[in-house]
Order: sequence, then structure tokens, then C-alpha cells
Amino acid sequence: MHQGPVEHQRAVRIDAPAASRGVTGQNAAIEMGMTTSKRGQIVNAVRDRIRSGELRPGDRIPSDSELVREFGVSRPTVAKALKELQAHGLVQRKVGSGTFVLRSESRESCHFGLLIPGLGNTEIFEPICAQMAATAQGYGHSIVWGAGVGRHPAGSEAEQAFTLCEHFVHSNVAGVFFAPVELVEDQQAINEAIVAKLTKAKIPIVLLDRDYVPYPGRSEFDLVGIDNRRVGYTITHHLFQRGCKQVIFIAREHSAATIDARIAGFIEAVVKDSGVFDSKLVHRCDLRDLKAMQKVLSQLKPDGIVCGNDVTAGALMHRLDQLGVDVPGDIRVAGVDDVKYAELLRVPLTTIRQPCVAIGEAAFRAMLDRVEMPDAPGRDILLSCDLVVRDSTA
Repeated sequence: MHQGPVEHQRAVRIDAPAASRGVTGQNAAIEMGMTTSKRGQIVNAVRDRIRSGELRPGDRIPSDSELVREFGVSRPTVAKALKELQAHGLVQRKVGSGTFVLRSESRESCHFGLLIPGLGNTEIFEPICAQMAATAQGYGHSIVWGAGVGRHPAGSEAEQAFTLCEHFVHSNVAGVFFAPVELVEDQQAINEAIVAKLTKAKIPIVLLDRDYVPYPGRSEFDLVGIDNRRVGYTITHHLFQRGCKQVIFIAREHSAATIDARIAGFIEAVVKDSGVFDSKLVHRCDLRDLKAMQKVLSQLKPDGIVCGNDVTAGALMHRLDQLGVDVPGDIRVAGVDDVKYAELLRVPLTTIRQPCVAIGEAAFRAMLDRVEMPDAPGRDILLSCDLVVRDSTA
């Protein structure tokens, strides 16, 4: 039952932890902003002038002040754009002289493949892929979505993924964006086989959302997503701030490494906010089993539940309805992702909003870096995200 006014759609920024801003071992973690549109406009404009021959190697490009006036942006934005162009080896900045074109850029268009099992059924990836396609177009490249390649019967997404992998190898794509297979028993073997095939073909890989190596392990590939451990901590801490005393975590069986990272953050928050942790507080289960869910609620008597993602949260809230459990009166529920239907549930869902557009742009830029520097250390590129407070934790 509601106590006082409801906070609807209140968004709170979650920044990446300070530890993720430096380079540790083989992985460099980078916190990205929510948008780089102005910077991108400058980068694309200078690239276009180089491609067209308007600017040739050795030419001086417009000064910082001229670019500020032309694009109506701040000096720091111009500096970031020039730094990006320099990182790609297109320009060179000379102190006291200006910025000069270092080399011409090939007009040859590259094709990059999307290897995302269940694409079209997994809402969170749609805006990510759309932004990657838009960013690719800005660089004169294209994204191969793989639609219609290797159709298999329903329920065999893993087979579709491997068939699509083979298609990309035979097509000689310039790189592949890969979201590892999850929610199947043999997912580890499937993902290892896909990675091995792409690696043998010397095709660069950028991982989206998750690693294929179980948490806390780490593969050697670039990974673009959010700081899932911090996300798990933030959403759990929010429930304790709402007055919850007994918070549990529920996820589907065979979930990806991202869920393990969120569980790690959940454990950290439980220890900090309640002083004690019991492994029984974490459940991987089939939410279709109503009796099992009833048993969990009866034994642990939670007043707060963190779900691995919004899909799990939506299914859980349906089961709670069937059991006559009121949300948020009896139990507060929270998820992760902020899919479209999160605010359309009977009780709108409190969740963590993934910055899908920024992830798409960052992922494509990471791929360009990987193509140019194939031997560089793998990076964790972690973006900031928001806590969106709705009725389910009111």
C-alpha cells in the first residue's frame, strides 16, 4: 500500500567508480559521457573534408577558435574532437602552429557484423544496434544485421548464432560485435566455439553488454557496457533506503556474466546496509514454477527483491499478483535495463536505465580503434547510467 506521494520517473545518475578510470593490468576501463553528438559532428566534418580532398596531407585545418564559431560549441568540445582525430592518426597537433592533416583517409567502405542472439526479441539491443548503424554510416561504413541468415527452428538461438558466425567469416567482414549466448546450459562451449572461429579468421571482436568468460574472469577483448557491479549495489542500496530490511536477489538460470557482477554488487550492498549476508538471499530459478516461488517467499519473507533484469522483474511481478502479494505494499521490486514496458506494468517498475545510444556509439568507436590497433590491450568501456524511481519501490 502506498504511503504518501509516489515518486514517478525520478532519474539519478550513477557514475562509474574511480577505480574504473585508469588502466589496470590488461584492461583499461573508460567512463564515457551520455552523448558525443557535437564532438561527433566536428569529427565527421573534418573526416569528410579529408576524404573529399578539400584538406590534404600537410594542410592546416581550421583553428580551435574557428571551429568553435563554425559549430557553436565550447573549446573543450573542439579539443576532444581533435584528440579523437589525432588518435585515429588523421591529424597532428603542433604546439604554437596549429593542427595539420597527417594522412588521407581511404574511401573504402567496411562492413561490420552484428552477432547478437535473439536480436529482435531482446529489446535492450535494438537502440544500441541502431546507433551503431548510424555511427558507422557517419564514418562511411556499414553494419550487417544478419537478418534471414541461417534460419533455425524457434528456441535454437545458439545454432543461429554459430551459423551467423560462419556467414561473417565467409563474408570476410572487418569486425564483429558479439553479445555472447546466454540462458542455455552449454552456453560456455557455444561462445568459445564462436570466438575461436572469429579469432582464427583474424576478425576483430568487440563484446557488447557482457563477457563470455564467467565473472570475475575476463577475456582479452574490448567490452562495452555498464558497470554491473555498481549497478547491483545501487539498486540494492535503494531498496534499503526505502526501508527494506530483508532484500533478496532473483535471476533466471544460466544467465550471463553480467548477472554475476550484479550479484556481487548486491552482496556488497547487503553487507553494508544490513551488516550480514546469507547465500540463501540469492536465487536462480524458473519463475514459471509458482510453488517454488511461494516457498522462497515463505522461507525468507523478503520485503524487497532485486531482479537480474526487467524481464525477470516483469515475470516476478506477475507471479506475485497470482500469489496475492502486493507491490509495493508487501514487497518492493526493482529491475535493471529500463525496457519500454517497464513503466507500462500494472505497477510501474523502478529500474536502472542503460544508456543504449551512448553504448552504440562507444562500441563502434571501439571497433575502429581495434581495427587500427589490433594488438592493443583489451578495454572495459563502462558508461554511466541512471536510477529511475517508479511506483514499484514507492
